[in-house]
Amino acid sequence: MNWQAISFDWNQTRAFLAVLETGSLSAAARELRQTQPTIGRQITALEAELGVTLFERAGRSLKVTQTGLDLAEHVRVMADAAGRVSMLASGQSQAVEGVVRITASDVFAAYLLPPIVAKLRVLAPKIILDIVATNDISDLVQREADIAVRHVRPDAPDLIARLVHDSKASFYAASSYLARRGKPKDIAALGAHDFVCFGDIPQSISYFAPLGIPVEPSNFRVVSANGLVAWEMVKQGFGISPMSVDVAAMTPGVEQVLPGMEPFFFPTWLVTHRELHTSRRIRLVFDLLAAELPKSMS
Repeated sequence: MNWQAISFDWNQTRAFLAVLETGSLSAAARELRQTQPTIGRQITALEAELGVTLFERAGRSLKVTQTGLDLAEHVRVMADAAGRVSMLASGQSQAVEGVVRITASDVFAAYLLPPIVAKLRVLAPKIILDIVATNDISDLVQREADIAVRHVRPDAPDLIARLVHDSKASFYAASSYLARRGKPKDIAALGAHDFVCFGDIPQSISYFAPLGIPVEPSNFRVVSANGLVAWEMVKQGFGISPMSVDVAAMTPGVEQVLPGMEPFFFPTWLVTHRELHTSRRIRLVFDLLAAELPKSMS
């Protein structure tokens, strides 16, 4: 550990994150139970210590700089870790109880959530997780779920969204399918192959078109809105399909199609409602997901 390199004050860093997430010095002061001038001095001191500008000031408004946005990702990781340390040290995590409903796609819930659930069972054994595995976007505003893992950022003003990862995906097929039909040598050759569709054929074609993949409705021989069913059809050799590299790595019997092809990326957002600030159980689960999801995803 290079202790000399760690020269900033955590309280200053906490003030920076509070201003970033609440949008103003006054709101951050209320959250941290400090005065607005104190928060302003902490931000100024942090900028001086790091030698950067975190916010551009225009009258009473603040606009975060690109440097501030870059720094925020790392500061959030620090804040999540600090929160878990505090809860563990005080024994609060053992006392937090109640139901937390998480919604995520069926494939995501089945493949990527279990290791995180195992950690939560140790950290907060009295929390009951209700996992809603659906590919539909559940309405957090109407309390159909407490936390959502989604690949599209919601625009509702009452929701808090955090980008936790940009994940990679590629095309995969069962080894048995490729042995039977042959391995395509380039993107153009994909037009002669069968595909398994996750739900909507026109939408899939619209996703494939920018990649230069010449497919038509007749290429999609098996369709299922259920992601686990569709992925099982891929495993059973019915065709090619895009999939997260993390899920594919956990699936025996499938291999990447066109290994030389650049992977494509999709965002993973962690979304909750404003109750995050007042509910200890939701905050604990949200923070754990924010910390652990990037570790489980490529």
